[in-house]
Amino acid sequence: MFDFLKKKFKKFEDALEQEVEKAEVAEETERELQIERKVESELEKQLQLEKQLGSEAAGKSTKLPMSEKKLDELLWDLEMGLLEADVALPVVEDIKKTVKRQLPSMARKQPGEAVRATLKKAIANILSSSEEDFWTFVDESDKPVVLMFVGVNGTGKTTSIAKLVHQLQQRGYTCVMGACDTFRAGAIEQLQQHADNLGVKLIKHDIGSDPAAVAYDAIQHAKAKYKDVVMLDTAGRMQTNINLMDEMKKIRRVAQPDKIIFVGDALTGNDAVEQAKRFDQVVPIDGTILNKVDADAKGGAALSIAYTIGKPLLFIGNGQEYDDQIVFTPEWMLQRLFD
Repeated sequence: MFDFLKKKFKKFEDALEQEVEKAEVAEETERELQIERKVESELEKQLQLEKQLGSEAAGKSTKLPMSEKKLDELLWDLEMGLLEADVALPVVEDIKKTVKRQLPSMARKQPGEAVRATLKKAIANILSSSEEDFWTFVDESDKPVVLMFVGVNGTGKTTSIAKLVHQLQQRGYTCVMGACDTFRAGAIEQLQQHADNLGVKLIKHDIGSDPAAVAYDAIQHAKAKYKDVVMLDTAGRMQTNINLMDEMKKIRRVAQPDKIIFVGDALTGNDAVEQAKRFDQVVPIDGTILNKVDADAKGGAALSIAYTIGKPLLFIGNGQEYDDQIVFTPEWMLQRLFD
């Protein structure tokens, strides 16, 4: 998991550490030669020279520990590696800026640790918008809480809903599901199977009926039966399908959901980022679930998606079972990239 991206960060760490060490060796050699020349010509000024060198060493913390050209070369290699790992360009630029800004204050004695700390800081800064306490939101919201799920076909949206129902049930909440994908009989059947497995009510209409009407009925049922959470499964649609996107707007107007959650597929890389951006422009979305993270060796989508749309990454799916969905935290990802 994230092996590709992890290797790219390690390669950059090693290269930058080597350059810092080279710069230190060259700097030390030059300093020694300077001292020798000074001693040979002006022995009487030795004390003054030592003070001067000490002052210069103190002042070097504000300078780059290598040439600007060499740093740019290393950052270019890092940029290419990140782009290859499906990291979105704005995220790459943010990482580069943070590294370049923090590099002058790096500890000279332990450059490897300093590089790692700088990269961690850059990634943590990017992921800072990705964290939200979803469970506190549910606890404190008026009931029923209405959650609407959107995304393209094949991202695991229906399975994500079932997983979240399972997690809510474990916390003592009651749920009802609404089958707002009225275009495919298979979609309703799949959701019905999950509803049966989990012991929850599924509100559904005939194929071809109005999805917004299903959403309305599901919410009314939840209110009448004092259910805590309504989960609305919408039709998978490409973000370029204008008619389906307009229909999604209608469901939103009718349901007035407390959160609209985009479900993406980590394996699609930057496509998942672009899909999230487009959906956010239309509805907009309040958070994301990213699936198939366990199979994503590159890891770029998980790093990019929340940063690009500025919305929290709520959960990540790492398997097909009901327990295979965990709350996302920046620490979870930092651990996998750097530990």
